[in-house]
Amino acid sequence: MTAEPNIPVHVAVIMDGNGRWARKRAMPRHLGHRSGVGAVRKIVETSAKKGVKYLTLFAFSSENWNRPREEVSKLMGLFVEALQREVDDLHRNEVCLRFIGAREMLQPKLLKMIAAAEAQTAANTGLQLQVAVAYGGRWDIGCAVRRLAARAAQGEIRTDEINDDAIAAELALSGMPDPDLLIRTGGEQRISNFLLWNLAYAELWFCDTLWPDFDEQDFERALNFYAERERRYGHTGDQVEAAS
Repeated sequence: MTAEPNIPVHVAVIMDGNGRWARKRAMPRHLGHRSGVGAVRKIVETSAKKGVKYLTLFAFSSENWNRPREEVSKLMGLFVEALQREVDDLHRNEVCLRFIGAREMLQPKLLKMIAAAEAQTAANTGLQLQVAVAYGGRWDIGCAVRRLAARAAQGEIRTDEINDDAIAAELALSGMPDPDLLIRTGGEQRISNFLLWNLAYAELWFCDTLWPDFDEQDFERALNFYAERERRYGHTGDQVEAAS
């Protein structure tokens, strides 16, 4: 589907507020995460409908391993359930699904399902959906730098060839455009170690809506905010206008 005017090519989302949503209803925190799956489905569908090409969702951070063991266990189980339930529908709708993060931290059953889901949807040409699990921006940059250092030590590249492009090519989102728009729900206004390199020039949109309540109207408001921004990348407004 052709994108509407001023629609971001790549949207990144920090899906915050699941636990608080549950607490407000006197429910266990993991039920907030379960309710949040419905919001994911809505935003994936709306992104495809609007012509967004790439959607990257922050599902579980490197720091989230520090949460209570029971909550982490429930979350891992929810990932398995969601894959079992959603991947066929994503495939039918031509969504290409990828996972980014420290896979070695995940359980074998989940790893097997991730690999199967990625293989099933790999050739799809619709929305490119990245789910960040056990992911951290510092982890991502650290891995990239270590790979480049190893290549330099082996004589494959010179140290003066390690530039912005070389680092970007080693990151989890290699080969994709950087996010144009970051959305964070739940009222917090920080990026929380998410895509630290890739968000350098993203427009940032924060809202108080807790993630399970985030819907198409909220997403539309974020897109409208983005459409009103002038993206200058270090240039002046006059330079941008002259180039358009």
